Amino acid sequence: MKLGHTIDNLVDALKRLPGIGPRSAQRIAFHLLQHDRDAALRLGESLLIAARTIGQCQRCNTLTEQAICATCSSAKRDAQLLCVVESPADQLVIEQSLAYGGLYFVLMGRLSPLDGIGPREIQMERLLARVADQIVREVIVATSFTPEGDATAHYVTQLVRERDPQLKVTRLARGVPAGAELEYTDVNTVAQAMLDRRAD
Repeated sequence: MKLGHTIDNLVDALKRLPGIGPRSAQRIAFHLLQHDRDAALRLGESLLIAARTIGQCQRCNTLTEQAICATCSSAKRDAQLLCVVESPADQLVIEQSLAYGGLYFVLMGRLSPLDGIGPREIQMERLLARVADQIVREVIVATSFTPEGDATAHYVTQLVRERDPQLKVTRLARGVPAGAELEYTDVNTVAQAMLDRRAD
């Protein structure tokens, strides 16, 4: 059934979002148009304003309305620590953990040659220039534990160590999540936790 050009365009736009398939996109479109026009207008206005005003921080690459983001501008952050993450969403999770007080560099992706994402697309030159500033003492590689994330972590680690062998490079530990029962944890996670074990 043809829905009409305008609705088709709306559904097509919605299904470009991660995790939204064609049927979900149709349901969202119909819900907004049938039951919540105010929400549809707010959503449209918010997206338009965000797309026009939000750019990337000149220092760390994260999303911000300013030339330099609030984190990079803060005098309370430890400038000797630089945490490398794949996305602003990853940065937000680390911030919410309240376990880190240093600065960030956001790659805006991860190495994936099959998708045409190489070192240039993840801003490796900018990252290497950043770690060469004589202020950073430790680079914490906090990429995801996927094949692409692991490959990116290995590449970042190798290049940073080549650039400055004195620089400490660490990787987020992986292991059994807090509150998890061992028998229900996947064997790869258990194996990594065993390899990364430490004195208690």
